[in-house]
Amino acid sequence: MNILKGNAIVGQSGGPTAAINATLSGVIRGVLRNSDVIGTVYGAYNGIEGMLKGTYCDLSRMCATEEKLKLLEKTPAAALGSCRKKLPKLDGSDPNADKIYEQLISFFRSLDIRYFFYIGGNDSMDTVAKLSAYTKAHDYEMRIMGVPKTIDNDVMGTDHTPGFGSAAKYIATSMEEIIRDCAVYTTKAVTIIEIMGRDAGWLTASAALTRVKGAEPDLIYLPERDFDMETFFSDVRAALERHPNVVVAVSEGIHFADGRYVGESAQSGVTDVFGHKYLSGTGKALEIAVKGEIGCKVRSVELNILQRCASHIASLTDINESVMVGSAAVDAAAQGVTGRMMTILRREGDVYASYACHEDIDKIANKVKTVPDAFINAAGNGITDECVNYLLPLIQGESYPEYSDGLPDHISLK
Repeated sequence: MNILKGNAIVGQSGGPTAAINATLSGVIRGVLRNSDVIGTVYGAYNGIEGMLKGTYCDLSRMCATEEKLKLLEKTPAAALGSCRKKLPKLDGSDPNADKIYEQLISFFRSLDIRYFFYIGGNDSMDTVAKLSAYTKAHDYEMRIMGVPKTIDNDVMGTDHTPGFGSAAKYIATSMEEIIRDCAVYTTKAVTIIEIMGRDAGWLTASAALTRVKGAEPDLIYLPERDFDMETFFSDVRAALERHPNVVVAVSEGIHFADGRYVGESAQSGVTDVFGHKYLSGTGKALEIAVKGEIGCKVRSVELNILQRCASHIASLTDINESVMVGSAAVDAAAQGVTGRMMTILRREGDVYASYACHEDIDKIANKVKTVPDAFINAAGNGITDECVNYLLPLIQGESYPEYSDGLPDHISLK
C-alpha cells in the first residue's frame, strides 16, 4: 500500500437531508481513526464553492468530542452549508477550466490537502469524477472519494442512499396521520399529497409503507410511468365508490406521455446549473383538475422540504448507516482507494443487515436509479408488496434528538 500523508477536507453538496451530518460525523470519526496518515480534517463551507473561495473550518478542533459528534449526527441540513456548483468539463470546451481547477489545486496545496471527501448526490459525483481525472492528469496525488447522500434514493451502485430512510420514515408517518385525519368525515373528498421525486419515485413509493398498519393511500403515481389524466379521473371515481375519503400520493415529477410535467402550468420553468427544472405545483394542478372534473371537495398538500429536514423522526438505521459509510470512506482512502463512491449493500439472509463498499465513480456519475417495474403494480397506480418489503427495513428505529426548552438541540459549525 502506498502511504500518503497529509490533511483532509470534506464538503457537502446538493439538497440537505436529515442524515447528511451523520455522514459528516462518520468522516470525522474515520480521520480520527486514521490519524497515523491523516492529520487535520477541514470542512469546506458550501462545498466546492467554499474551496474555490478559501472558506473553511477546522473540524478536528470543532468536533473533537463524542458529545459534539453525537449532536452533529442528530442535526438536520448541511452543517457546513451546501452548493449546486458544476465544475467545467475537461474536454477543452471551457476556456476557464484550467484556471478553476488550478485554483482548487492551489487551495489544496496551501493546506496540504491529500484527502478529499464529497458528500452529495448524483451531481456531486460528477464533481468527484472530474476532480479525480484532473488531479491524476496533472500529477497532484490525492485520494478523492464520493460519499452518497440523497433523499431521492436515485444514485446508482448502492442498494439505497443515506438520507432516504429518514425521509421515507417521515413520509410514511405523515401519510398514516393524514389518512386517519381524512377518514373522520362522510363527505366525499379527495386529498392529494405531493411528494418529492423528479425522475425516480422512491419517496412517493414509501407512502405505501402504511400498508403494514392497515391503511394506505388509495392511489400512488410515480414518474416511472406516463401519467394520463382521463385514467386518473377514472381511478379517483372508482376509489370514491369504495369509500368517501380518497387519499392520493403523487411524485412531483409525474409527466404525460409527451414529457410535459403534470404541474408545468404551476411551475416557473427556471432550471439549475445542472439543467434540472425546479418542480412544484403538481398536487395543486391535480386539485384543480379533480375539482373541475368530479366536483367533490378536494385539497392538495405539498410535503416540500419537511421531507428532508425532519430529523426529529429520523430512522436510526439511516443514521447508523450514514455514519458507517462516511467512516468507511476514510478507511478506504487511507488504504489507497481513490476515484470511487462509497456504497451500501445488503447482506443475504432473512434479517436485514448492511455493509459499506465502493464503486467506480465513472459508473455512477450522472446516472439515475429508478423504481423497478417489479415494485409498481400493473395498473401503474400503486406499489407491490415486494417494494414494501424492500423499503421497510430502512425506516427501522428512532434517533430522537436531545431536547432543551421544549425544542431539539442542534449544532452550528458556522
